[in-house]
Amino acid sequence: MTNDVTTLAFTQAAMRLEADAIYKLADDMPADFMPLIARILGTSGRLIVSGIGKSGHIARKIAATCMSTGTPCMYLHPAEASHGDLGMIQRDDICLLVSNSGETRELSDIIAYTRRFNIPMAAISAKPDSTLMKSADYKLVLPPFEEACPMGLAPTTSTTVTLALGDAIAIALMVERGFQAEDFQVFHPGGKLGAQLARVGEIMHGADTIPVVTADMPMPEVLIAMTSGGFGVACVTQNDTLLGIVTDGDLRRNMDDLMARNAGEIATLDPVTVQEDTLAVSALAIMNDSKITALVVVDAENHPVGMIHLHDLLRAGVA
Repeated sequence: MTNDVTTLAFTQAAMRLEADAIYKLADDMPADFMPLIARILGTSGRLIVSGIGKSGHIARKIAATCMSTGTPCMYLHPAEASHGDLGMIQRDDICLLVSNSGETRELSDIIAYTRRFNIPMAAISAKPDSTLMKSADYKLVLPPFEEACPMGLAPTTSTTVTLALGDAIAIALMVERGFQAEDFQVFHPGGKLGAQLARVGEIMHGADTIPVVTADMPMPEVLIAMTSGGFGVACVTQNDTLLGIVTDGDLRRNMDDLMARNAGEIATLDPVTVQEDTLAVSALAIMNDSKITALVVVDAENHPVGMIHLHDLLRAGVA
């Protein structure tokens, strides 16, 4: 049994092998990479990704990443393809087959199907002279590498490099399509990511819930408005335009003769605000930086249209 130091040295060496292989790939991208990207962008169909074993796991991840970033895509299991699912491949699709050796027997029916019906086919493999690569229209050849497995047998470096190339395909398609954060949110409405990509307008309380007062309103009436709103804030407006806000902090700072004064004398003028299209995570950052718990949401003319509270962001899973 090896000691901990030896084991750690082995694992660090393995990680360096995989990292070096990715650097080699980045420095010498396959010549067919950009032509493949152009072909995928130009097709009216889907990208069909297939592989089996460890390559199948990588193929599934490539398909999932492409799907979630705006490329119509699906994973096709090669064994299922041989038993009827070849019909899922349409004439306007393009196939991407993954096999480190390029001699995976289970892919043979998909290869034959694409050749028979003239369906574009790309391949990722480390063997440029393999059966798969000789059949492919777009050849994405991996750079020479050593498997990180101490015996050189288990797919390690090969799967890592293939995964990196798959990510590169998805990223290139995103860049070419001009895929933006708001597009990403459409495909990721749930969970932490969906919450962070949500807009203030999706979470805020509407205009009818905002406590609104005028600058000349006496403070006893302002306090009633603040209490009824439940935000600890009142918006001071003139002609529907936001002038300032009255907060609990403003009350504490003006306790002397408070009830004899009006909202305009107490209010914090030109307060921090956000708009409906502000990212919820950005609104949270503003609250943290300003040490406040609520923000008035305004439109382009500085008219109050809503209110968002720290608790709303917490409930939405933004924090």
